[in-house]
Amino acid sequence: MASAAEQMAANMSWGAFGKATELRARILFTLGLLIVYRLGTYIPVPGIDGAELRQFMDQAATGLGGILNMFTGGAISRMGIFALGIMPYISASIIVQLMTAMVPQLEQLKKEGEQGRKKINQYTRYGTVFLATFQAFGLAKSLEAGGLVTDPGLYFQASCVITLVGGTMFLMWLGEQITNRGIGNGISLIIFVGIIAEVPAALAQFFASGRSGAISPVVIIGVILMIVAVIAFVVFMERALRKIHIQYPRRQVGMKVYDGGSSHLPIKVNPAGVIPAIFASSLLLLPTTLATFSGSQTGPVMSTILAYFGPGQPLYFAFFTGMIVFFTYFYTANVAFKSEDVAENLQNQNGFIPGIRPGKKTEEYLDYVVARLLVLGAGYLAAVCLLPEILRSQLAIPFYFGGTSVLIVVSVTMDTIQQVQSHMLAHQYEGLIEKSQLRGKRRGKKGTARR
Repeated sequence: MASAAEQMAANMSWGAFGKATELRARILFTLGLLIVYRLGTYIPVPGIDGAELRQFMDQAATGLGGILNMFTGGAISRMGIFALGIMPYISASIIVQLMTAMVPQLEQLKKEGEQGRKKINQYTRYGTVFLATFQAFGLAKSLEAGGLVTDPGLYFQASCVITLVGGTMFLMWLGEQITNRGIGNGISLIIFVGIIAEVPAALAQFFASGRSGAISPVVIIGVILMIVAVIAFVVFMERALRKIHIQYPRRQVGMKVYDGGSSHLPIKVNPAGVIPAIFASSLLLLPTTLATFSGSQTGPVMSTILAYFGPGQPLYFAFFTGMIVFFTYFYTANVAFKSEDVAENLQNQNGFIPGIRPGKKTEEYLDYVVARLLVLGAGYLAAVCLLPEILRSQLAIPFYFGGTSVLIVVSVTMDTIQQVQSHMLAHQYEGLIEKSQLRGKRRGKKGTARR
C-alpha cells in the first residue's frame, strides 16, 4: 500500500503548483540568479585579444577546450569574468571535507553544530581564494605566453587575477543564495546551467557535420542512442539501493509497553554521487590547462604531460579511472557514509541488524556491505565517464561529450525535482492543517450555540 506522502505526490497537479506561492517565488529567484550568471560569462576580462582567442578555442574545441567549456559554461572560450567557473570552490570544499575526516581538530569543529559549520565554511572560502588566485595567475601567464593578450605585462596579470578571483567569489555567493533562498543546490545548478547552455551549439555543429558528410548518419544515430542509453543507465544506478533490515526491540516507557518495530537502512550503490568524477576531472585539468594556453612556449615537462596525459591518451584513461575509483572509496568512507557513526547511532537508538551484534560488529558488517557495493558504484562511475570519451576520440566527434557532464545533468535534475516535490508536499500538508483547524473552530462554534 502506498504511503500518505506517495499518495499526495501522485495527486500533484499544475493547479497545486500555482497555489504554492512560496515555491513559485523560490523558482523565480533561482532563475533570476542563473540569468545573472549566464550574462557574466559574456563579460570579457580586460586585455584579451578576442580574434586570437577564438581561433585558439576553435582548434581546441574537441579536446581540452571542450572540457573547460563544459565546466565554465562557455566562459573560458570567451575569457569572461567567470572563466575559472565554480571549480576552485568545489575543489576547496572537497579538500576541506576530506581534511575534516582526517584532522581531529576539524572533526571536532564539525560536531559543534552551527558555529562549527560556519567556521568550516570560512576555511572553505579561504581555500577558494587561494586556489582561484593560483589558477588565475597561472592562466594569466599562460595567456601571455600563448600570444592571446593585447598588452602583456604586470598590469594585465594583476587585472586578470583580480577579475577572475572576484568572478569565482561572486559565483560562490550566487550558489549560496540559490541554496538558501531558491530551489536546489546552487553550486550544482550553476554547473548544470553551464553544461546545458552549450548543448544547442554542440548539437548544431554535430548535425552540420552530418549534413556536410564529415560524419556518417550511422554515427549520428549511434551517438544519439548512446546518449539515451547512458542517461537511462545513470538514472537507474542513481536510484539503486541496498536495504539493510533494522530491528528495534520492545521497550517500556512508564507503564506502557511499546512493541518492537522494524525498518530499513538504505545504502546507495553510489553514495559519493558525482564528487569523484568532478574531483578527478579537476585534477586532470589543472596541469594541462596551463600547458595548453602557453602554446609554443610550453616547456619539455609540460609537453611530456600533454603527450601522455592529454584527453584521449591511454594514460589519461588509466589515470582517470584510478582516481575515480580511489575517490569513490575515499569520499564514501570519510564523508558520504561513515559506518562508525551509523553503527553508533543505531546502538544509541537500540536498533540492531538481525544476526549482528551492535557496536563494532555492526560497523564491520556495514564496511563489508559498502565495500562490495562500491565495486559496482566505482565501476559504474568509471564506465559512464570513460565510454563517451573513448567513443568521441575514436569517432572524431567535433565537440566535447563527456560522461561527467551526463552524470552532473542527470543527478542535478533528479535532486531538483525531489526538492520541488518536497516543497509541494510541505505546501499540501500546510493546507491540510489549515483546513483541519478551520473545521475545529466551526465545530467549536456549533457546540457553543447548542449550549
